[in-house]
Amino acid sequence: MTAGPGTGDLLRDLAPRALGAVFRRFGHFADAEDAVQEALLAAATAWPGDGVPDNPLAWLIRVAANKMADTYRRDEARRRREDLAASWSLVPHEPVPAHDDTLTLMLMCCHPSLPPGSAIPLALRAVGGLTTAEIAAAFLVPEATMAQRISRAKAKLRQAGEPFALPPGTAAGRLPSVLHVLYLIFNEGYAASGGPDLARADLSGEAIRLARGVHAARPADAEITGLLALMLLTEARRPARTGPGGELVPLAEQDRARWDRGLITEGLTLLTGALRRGEPGEYQVQAAIAAVHDQAASYAGTDWPAILALYDRLAAMTGNPMVALNRAVATAMAHGPQAGLALLDGVAGRLGDHHRLHSVRAHLLEQAGDTGSAIAEFGAAAARTTNLRERDYLRAKAARLAAGPP
Repeated sequence: MTAGPGTGDLLRDLAPRALGAVFRRFGHFADAEDAVQEALLAAATAWPGDGVPDNPLAWLIRVAANKMADTYRRDEARRRREDLAASWSLVPHEPVPAHDDTLTLMLMCCHPSLPPGSAIPLALRAVGGLTTAEIAAAFLVPEATMAQRISRAKAKLRQAGEPFALPPGTAAGRLPSVLHVLYLIFNEGYAASGGPDLARADLSGEAIRLARGVHAARPADAEITGLLALMLLTEARRPARTGPGGELVPLAEQDRARWDRGLITEGLTLLTGALRRGEPGEYQVQAAIAAVHDQAASYAGTDWPAILALYDRLAAMTGNPMVALNRAVATAMAHGPQAGLALLDGVAGRLGDHHRLHSVRAHLLEQAGDTGSAIAEFGAAAARTTNLRERDYLRAKAARLAAGPP
């Protein structure tokens, strides 16, 4: 979805509310999601030139409802629904629902008939506002594969025919998938997979808002608390991640005085309370890693052996290749670049040609003094990332190494 300045953020904020309103009123989640996507595309095309309507949410709901009606009218096999479809067109001044259905929609996307690998991408698209390409990047699969996965998930939900109101007691079983959705939305907001900006504060902010809501509903759940702590401890570093022109500033060069101490304090308090429950999970361990970084006075003064020990534990919990990649970095910081480089071969088989693998190898080769190989790896990483700020940083690193000492 493309739009003029500011329009994209507005549409992303309104999308789950529009979907919730259309689905709540008419049922048929998959059809409602398709109709809302078409309405969003229509808005992205029309609003930059015509201006944003006085009531943009009502505009989206009305257009989506009309598109649903048109679809049913065109479908000969559903001719019997014409009378119902005709009643679906919303009048221009119909009241817009004041409540936010985002969390309910997320729980519905995580239907038990869907495996997590399908439920989570569907929720990321329907609720998080991520594109299929962005979701594919998060799951390390081709975009076409992800598109098919989302399409199949919507077809299963259509067959399930679940009403908008969730049956009592269904939320708990779906929470792990919901937490993963929030985690991925936050990650895309904190480090955008593509585009002209390093980050997307609207997405990370929305993930934090929703995580606060889930935590308020289940404050005794250690993993929910751990996820919120992780988000806050990571978000605290945002002000120092970019320079005056929006350029990437790596962790080693950040001005730690710019970190948000209020968020750090809140995150540490939440994490401490979660760990006291004695039920450590992957989000709590990740939050603990973030806490070690946030409490270090400098990059060189970071307790890298402690971070490595936490990554060892996280790797055993998850088997995630990105965790293995970060573990290699921690190993290099604790035991030298050659020790980190020795771990990358095992990671390469799982990450393939991912730009972050090339980037990590480039940094470790630079630390090891192999300048020529580091330049080549920085170039390979730059050629594979779709985030322009990250690409600029990687190219600049290669150019500085090629130029030699000042």
